[in-house]
Amino acid sequence: MKVVIQRVSGASVTVDQKKVADIQKGLLILVGIEEADTQDDIEWLTGKILKMRIFADENEVMNCSVQDIDGDIIVVSQFTLHASTKKGNRPSYIKAAKPEFAIPMYETFVTSLEKEFNKKVQAGIFGADMKVSLLNDGPVTILMDSKNRE
Repeated sequence: MKVVIQRVSGASVTVDQKKVADIQKGLLILVGIEEADTQDDIEWLTGKILKMRIFADENEVMNCSVQDIDGDIIVVSQFTLHASTKKGNRPSYIKAAKPEFAIPMYETFVTSLEKEFNKKVQAGIFGADMKVSLLNDGPVTILMDSKNRE
């Protein structure tokens, strides 16, 4: 699984002109799923994301997690994170999982975050044409790949 984690002052997801997710301070997480992903990838990412200290403490040092600041989370499916740009100018998405596999993994990822976070995690709608709006705070943007755990 690949994720892009963005620290936000606000974020929302709109589908068909209807807002389906809306948060203030917290994380916007874009997630791309491939066929090789497992429950272990979900658990590893969940633990890392929720404990990641990227919010300022009282000394303005990035020392607090999203849990520490009682922030919120939006998760958005993003198959284009698995784009291959090696050949030509048109990206290939062959590594991105098919919906039959990706949807249950996406739902399990959201559920895993909620369980460990002890709080509702908002989400976009898998496969929908989503309009994602965010105010990146910092900006802080972190890329993680569960297959590269350095």
